[in-house]
Order: sequence, then C-alpha cells, then structure tokens
Amino acid sequence: MFLQRIAFCASALVFSLPALAQSDPEFQRCLSQLRGPALQAGVRAETFDQHTRELVPDMSVIDRLNFQPEFRMPIWDYLSGLVDDERVAEGQALLARHAEVLRRVEQRYGVDPATVVAVWGVESNFGQTFGRYPLVQALGTLSCHGRRQNFFRGEFYATLRILQAGHIAPERLQGSWAGAFGHTQFMPSTFERLAVDFDGDGKADLMDSIPDALASTAHFLQRAGWQTGQPWGFEVRLPAGINTTGEGRRTKRPMSEWTTRGLRRVDGSPLPASGSAGLMTPAGPQGPAFLVMRNFDALFSYNAAESYGLAIAHLADRMQGGAPFVTPWPTDDPGLSRAERRELQGLLILRGHDIGAVDGMLGERSRAAIRIEQERLGHEVNGRGGQKMLRALRGG
Repeated sequence: MFLQRIAFCASALVFSLPALAQSDPEFQRCLSQLRGPALQAGVRAETFDQHTRELVPDMSVIDRLNFQPEFRMPIWDYLSGLVDDERVAEGQALLARHAEVLRRVEQRYGVDPATVVAVWGVESNFGQTFGRYPLVQALGTLSCHGRRQNFFRGEFYATLRILQAGHIAPERLQGSWAGAFGHTQFMPSTFERLAVDFDGDGKADLMDSIPDALASTAHFLQRAGWQTGQPWGFEVRLPAGINTTGEGRRTKRPMSEWTTRGLRRVDGSPLPASGSAGLMTPAGPQGPAFLVMRNFDALFSYNAAESYGLAIAHLADRMQGGAPFVTPWPTDDPGLSRAERRELQGLLILRGHDIGAVDGMLGERSRAAIRIEQERLGHEVNGRGGQKMLRALRGG
C-alpha cells in the first residue's frame, strides 16, 4: 500500500541505502538547502547530518497530502466506530489500571481522568495505532515536496531537536504521515511546547511512557482553557419550530436565554441557572442537539473538528456510565461498531472479495467490495457500510 519506507540513520539501528539516497538529486539539493535554516532553528550540525545523510524521500506521503477522498463519512458512522461498547470497556479498564497516575495528573492539571483517557482512545486506540511512518523521513519529504512546505519544515526541525535532546530513540519516532506521533498523537512542535516528563526519568516520551503521554495531554487541555469541574456540555431537546440558523459552538448565549427559547436537557430537566453555551446540531435540527461550553472548545482545539470533539466528550461520558445519545441520528441506516465492521469485512471475504486484513477499518478496498455488493443487491451504490448492508450480507 505504501511506497518504499526507509528509516533514518540511528546510532543502534541503521537502514543504509546510499545508492538510493543519490537517486533523487532534487531531494538531496533540498536537504542541503535546509541545513542552514535548521542550524538557525537550533538543530546542531551533527544532528542534522546524522539523520539526513542517507535519507530518501517517501513520496507516498505526498499522495496522502494530495488525496481528496470521494467518500465522506457521515457523523453517525464516525461516532459509531470511535465510541462503541468495545472501546468503552477498554477505556474503563485503563481508567482503573492507571488510576494512581491519572489522580496525580488531575491534581496537577485539573483535567478529569475520563477525558484524558478518552483522548488516548480516540487518538491511538489506547496506544495500539501509532502510525508507521518514520517522522524524519515523512517530514523531510513534506519539507521538500508538495504543498505547505514551510509548515512541514518547522515540524521537521522540531523533530530533529526532539532527537537531539534524547527524548525518544530515533528508531521509535514513528507516527502518522503528517508527523503526529505517540499515544496521544502530538505534532513535534506541540511536543516541544507541552510534553512533560511525568515519570521522572528525565525525558518526555510520548511513545513508551504512558504517564508522560497522559500528563502531556492534560497539560495541552489545561493550556487550551480547560475549566476544572465543569462539563463539556450535554444533549438537549429542541422545541418544535426553533430556528437554529446562525447557531453553533462559537455563538455562546446565556443559559437563561436558552431556557427562555424552550430548550431542556434531553431527560426533561431544566438547564443550569448560570453559564453560557453554544447550540451545536452536527446533523441538523432533526438529529441530536447539544449545548456546548468552554471545555468543548478545549477538546476542539486538540483537533479542529466538531465531530472529533464530540467523540472525545461522548466517550468520556460513556466510560463514566453515561448512556448513548437519546435522540437518534436522522438516518434509516445507522453506522456500525468496529465489531460489526469486522463482521461485514468477514462476510465480504466469504463472497470472494479481496479486501485485505479484517481490521474494522472500512478502507478503499472494503468500500470497493461494498459497491459491488450494493449494485448486486440493488442498493444505492456509494461504498458505505451501514446496518442495511450488514443485514443484507448476513442474509446471503
């Protein structure tokens, strides 16, 4: 699936392909031009030379940068895969396992354990999915090819400074194609600003130290304006005929105004007497509606997408015994949990489709197989795997 990936030179582990290193003279010229700015940015000459001497580009990251997927995931699919019973149970187990560390994290940074663990679950499936791209190679490639080179050069220099400081071993520093890494997927520049050494070993290590990763995440949220002891928000029931035009996360109004306009908590209880919140309807006024407060904005700052913030908030609530959303999503074909996605993939394989690994990730190969089955069944051909497709394949 990926083009050739070659790890950068490390003191104990070297992948050396000097012939290939010379096969892209444009890339080598670019690296030589970056050396001066890197030194000005605090990278020592020996550090730059060590980690770029035999570096080769991985053009698959440019493919990822330029890729504009035709498939757009509805929010009910996004949330059903991120917040399912499987992840809730695993998160609850980790809350218990790391209770002492999380207690100290909350004491220092004021962020509750469930929210910190929810970020961990959404970002890397609790450390099970870090990403497979060597950061120096990926960010070096993005610094010399494609769009947003200035941005990626800053992250490239930050990566070299992280290695220079000895926080993470070179062969361990792998992550996403765009440079996010570790249990809670910090970008290198974010690491430099906010990562903390919480286990006291003298290094801030988001790859191999769970205490460091959890504390760094709480530090991020604290700096993003997290308000200790306050909720992120809650689901509400909208009165008939309410006009939601112009409302949103950023349009905060006093709770008293929302009460006057007829909003109630989804269980029918009144809204809080004080505070302010924005009305968020991610699938329109016919779907679930939420009043969101300052802590939701802190979650949003971690990854600027409202669906992402809602996934973290909902997972944290579920891990603390909260129920699924009361108002159904406005669809007659709800999304699939990861267990159901794996079942769907298994059924596709039984029908002769080559989809690769059964991993609960409905990637392009799975969607291509789904399109074939949708056409055979007379369904709308869109490559989406939902409850209708699962039921149809279960029935043969």
